[in-house]
Amino acid sequence: MILPVGPIHPGLKEPLRLKLKTQGEKVLSAEIDYGYVHRGIERIMEGKTWQKAIYLSERVCGICSYIHTQTFAETFEKIAGEQAPLRAQYLRVLTNELDRIQSHFIANSTYFKALEHETLFMYMLSLREPIMDAIELLTGNRVNMGWNVVGGVRMDAKETHLQQIKEIILKLESGYDKYVEMFEQGPLVGLRSHDVGKMSREQAIKARAVGPIGRASGISYDFREDHPTYRDHLDFNVIWRKEGDNFARTMNRFDEVPESIKLIKQVIDNIPSGDVRKKIDIPAGYGEWSNEAPRGEVRYMIESNGNLIRKASIRTPSIMNIDACAKYMLKDVATVADAVATYASVDPCIACAERVVIIDESGQERNFDGIHNIQLE
Repeated sequence: MILPVGPIHPGLKEPLRLKLKTQGEKVLSAEIDYGYVHRGIERIMEGKTWQKAIYLSERVCGICSYIHTQTFAETFEKIAGEQAPLRAQYLRVLTNELDRIQSHFIANSTYFKALEHETLFMYMLSLREPIMDAIELLTGNRVNMGWNVVGGVRMDAKETHLQQIKEIILKLESGYDKYVEMFEQGPLVGLRSHDVGKMSREQAIKARAVGPIGRASGISYDFREDHPTYRDHLDFNVIWRKEGDNFARTMNRFDEVPESIKLIKQVIDNIPSGDVRKKIDIPAGYGEWSNEAPRGEVRYMIESNGNLIRKASIRTPSIMNIDACAKYMLKDVATVADAVATYASVDPCIACAERVVIIDESGQERNFDGIHNIQLE
């Protein structure tokens, strides 16, 4: 039988419909229906200046809104052949890693909620709150920070604020292991997570899975490796695992938190003095830039006439990861309950996945001319 889950369902944090083909409790295959929250952000960007469009980019995704403005700004900096001042680059890393930590905590909390492990669910949200306070301390807001501009960041950080952020991070680091151990050693979550929702490395490559989802299946790559600030100035290691199941995806996010803490401490201890923004003249041209968002690769492809945006295309990680979930992870899952938990383990963001689909008068999906968005299969 075909069992629909959603679009409105207690196990889904955003509207989407899972169509599970089942035989008894066993899930044989799955399909996903999109289209419930399309907003057309890319189309709205056309004809706007970067000063206006950068605020639109921040609203592609709520949980990881920060990285969109950084990627947007760095795309224009690439078009201009310029880089932000080094102090601004360090502040971008600091904000990015704080945002990664809070995103991983809410992702794992959602997974624990799907497993009905209320204790770990609440613990993750409790750990997240001080990180949100640190983000607010640095940028002035918890979400939609308006922190990046083309040429740097909006304002400098006070030394007292940096030290307060470091204290928050050190406090998190001191008691972090016990929460990881609760998951790693817990018999309930182990039973519901090990060997559930498996995806091999070959399947992950075929599905173009990115971020912790791809790395949990053995793809040992992180876009921070190739970012000039991380590559040239910071000590950074890629976190990855081989198991490819719900346990590995959750643990990969857990294991990335100490790496982010290490990066934050490096930034605060070694941040250079100097300006945090500079004026950049934008020529007409086309640029592409990718960054590692908490969920994986975010890529911006922008064509500008030097003032206005002519075309914009945004590739977000959720579209690939959700597709990987439907094609490979949900196949042959033992129970419907495990299917919902497997979907949650992907940390799906429907808002960012649906920013691109344009529906014409006949009801068909189409792409923009010139710059093509990822095809939905």
